[in-house]
Amino acid sequence: MELQNIIGSNLQAFRTRLGLTQDQIGDFLEVDRSLIAKYENGINEITYVHLKKLSNLFNIEVEDLLEENFVLRELNFAFAFRADGLDNTDLKSISEFQKVVRNYIEMSKMKHE
Repeated sequence: MELQNIIGSNLQAFRTRLGLTQDQIGDFLEVDRSLIAKYENGINEITYVHLKKLSNLFNIEVEDLLEENFVLRELNFAFAFRADGLDNTDLKSISEFQKVVRNYIEMSKMKHE
């Protein structure tokens, strides 16, 4: 399977599992919903900036969006937040918070090495 199809499939899986719409993801990334549909269908290649923003939002690593193995992807779902009734401001706040948490964890790992 082509990488952009894998990413599209994973994006759709994370988005729907978390209860987010293409419109919400589009608003979060500040793009039109149609681009999200193109990403999910493997029509357009997703930018690294968008991959990074989505990984922060979903509380996953960028590599998780590239994961072709269904079992590993399913494990990543266990650690992602659940969305219900969130607006774009909420999504941006969640993304920034999760980015801070992940940076803190990485810094803690470095401190103990």
